[in-house]
Amino acid sequence: MKKFDMGNYKYIAEFEFRASKKMLFPYVSSASGLAQWFADDVNINEDKDYIFIWDGEKNKAKMTSHRANSLVKFVFEGTEDNDDPNYVELKLEENEMTQSTYLKITDYSDMDDLEELEDLWESMIHTLKEIVGG
Repeated sequence: MKKFDMGNYKYIAEFEFRASKKMLFPYVSSASGLAQWFADDVNINEDKDYIFIWDGEKNKAKMTSHRANSLVKFVFEGTEDNDDPNYVELKLEENEMTQSTYLKITDYSDMDDLEELEDLWESMIHTLKEIVGG
């Protein structure tokens, strides 16, 4: 799903995992977990900023939302319009009937190539599924 909104695009997707929220949460919330699938490397500085590194380029973000075993949201600094910053939200939801966990991704950015964005997320999720076995 792509939604056009004031120059940025909102990409929303859900991916099913056969792993518990408790098992998946460190992979979406910790620097070491995120570095295994989401970015080339992730560090946290003394100000508690997350530094995401992709292709040698550093991108600073603040974790603006955090609910244990449920949700994290990273708002990226330095986006052109600070009134409408880029962000990534990673939300874990459980289906009691199927015992599956769903990772709902909301990627709000100026990336306007939907096909490239879908391919990127599918590749990252594939890597995460290989790590967690789900």
